[in-house]
Amino acid sequence: TANIQQGNTLAAPKFKDGEKLRTYDYVVANPPFSVKTWSVGLTPEADPYQRFAWGVPPAKQGDYAFLLHIVRSLKSTGKGACILPHGVLFRGGAEAMIRQQLVRSGYLKGVIGLPANLFFGTGIPACILVLDKENAQARKGVFMIDASKGFRKDGPKNRLREQDIHRIVDTFNRQVESPRYARMVPLSEIKDAKNDYNLNLPRYIDSSEPEDLHDIDGHLRGGIPERDLDAPESPLAAYWKVLPGLRDELFEPNDKKGRRPGYLRLTLPITELKCAIFGHAEFTSFQDKAKKRFSAWRKAATARIMDFGKNGHPKALIEAIAEELLAAFKQTPLLDAYDLYQHLMDYWAETMQDDAYLIAADGWVARTARVVETDKKGKQKDKGWTCDLVPKELVVARYFAKEHAALEAKEAELEVASAGLSELEEEHGGDEGYLGTLEKIAKAEVNARLKEIKGDKDAKEEVATLMRWLELNESEADLKSEVKALDAALDTLAYEKYPKLGVAEIKTLVIDDKWMTHLSAAVQGELDRVSQTLTGRIRQLAERYVTTLPTLAEDVEKLSARVEEHLKKMGASWK
Repeated sequence: TANIQQGNTLAAPKFKDGEKLRTYDYVVANPPFSVKTWSVGLTPEADPYQRFAWGVPPAKQGDYAFLLHIVRSLKSTGKGACILPHGVLFRGGAEAMIRQQLVRSGYLKGVIGLPANLFFGTGIPACILVLDKENAQARKGVFMIDASKGFRKDGPKNRLREQDIHRIVDTFNRQVESPRYARMVPLSEIKDAKNDYNLNLPRYIDSSEPEDLHDIDGHLRGGIPERDLDAPESPLAAYWKVLPGLRDELFEPNDKKGRRPGYLRLTLPITELKCAIFGHAEFTSFQDKAKKRFSAWRKAATARIMDFGKNGHPKALIEAIAEELLAAFKQTPLLDAYDLYQHLMDYWAETMQDDAYLIAADGWVARTARVVETDKKGKQKDKGWTCDLVPKELVVARYFAKEHAALEAKEAELEVASAGLSELEEEHGGDEGYLGTLEKIAKAEVNARLKEIKGDKDAKEEVATLMRWLELNESEADLKSEVKALDAALDTLAYEKYPKLGVAEIKTLVIDDKWMTHLSAAVQGELDRVSQTLTGRIRQLAERYVTTLPTLAEDVEKLSARVEEHLKKMGASWK
């Protein structure tokens, strides 16, 4: 239903009502950055559509020309969003005058700073200018987001992750301020003499990470500064809101007599720190609450997925369960709900999406297919079978665990035998070794050598070595045959199980054993990260201040004395 017209947006607009620009409720655009030929075929001062009433953009910087076209194309309550290079926020000259009019009009609702190197053909950072004419005169500020730190590397380019996009949208829609990320900047601050309508984001949002300052007195006399533990900007401050008792248990005054306030020390050795944190009741309670939240989401998501089937809409499914996951963990302390959301979206892109489309096309059916490879000569070879929706290992784990355990036990025996054989060959395989003198280490050569030295009383040790090799070689061969037979039998059992699987069984295999098992591991990984971050930071602080200046001076004195003593013994003098 789209109406797409090709042409020059600025010189000859295609969408018009009579001789006026057609206006819209919504306009979104990603115009070419800083195009130098924007005014070709156009006389801005005599523009019939009156787009340049706020000023004429520079001849070689067309960014504001497109923005002014968008402003003119919006209805009185219209909304727009335009991606432009960062320079539009702070460049001077004619652009500064236009920017001043844009701010004064109240049309500018927000500025969203994006990471550098996102777009094809350029590495410069870009931003999104969000426009809204509705209630523009009553607007008291511009909502700014610095999202420049949220991305992943993808070869030479940066990419916004699903969590980065969602965080931007959530933050902007709710207009929620967040330290180092987003704030509502009053128009008075933008207009004051210091800023003079400059919209460069670092003027209003300091997105840099707080500097990890060292405490000189702590280095001199020891002790962990309380500021490093409790200051609002400290990475540990959020932990003590959830685990106050743990803090009290881990730390005590550096001077038990209280003569040195503001400094603490660990109450236990650093080596016992991790166990103390994991075993503390508050930390256990935190983990249990997080796991219960996941279990509640899992139950609801499983019910929703159970209802999904043939002709279902995969995009609607993932949107629903992803939003529910985000909502479930939004208020969970220490865990970043957007990180969990990203785990789900990554797994969706990697596995779940393909599975969902298979189900939407065929229903809950687990069909096996032969894997046939064709070589360069056109000869085909059967390489076994596979099932995309329900992998073989899931069926084996659920229905043939006993047989699989027997196979693994036999594989372990084979590994031991192979290791023993390799060890023997390594020990006696050198140039002067009993096995190294053979043309090659193989059964025929070993047997031939045994015939040569038969009856030789001086070759008893060599005979024993060769006989041991034959014994281990035969054991390895027998075990390989047994492993192959067990593997083939298990493969047949699994292959024959697929046609017998009912819909309920397939759902259990896919939802519980495949999808939810993976996501449970992801949640556990985030919980582990919380504990590792806490342990790592405390360890870092403890090790940083454990050695005081007097101790260092004493060590230097001792070492210097040892050096002087060695020099004297060597007949050298040191002054």
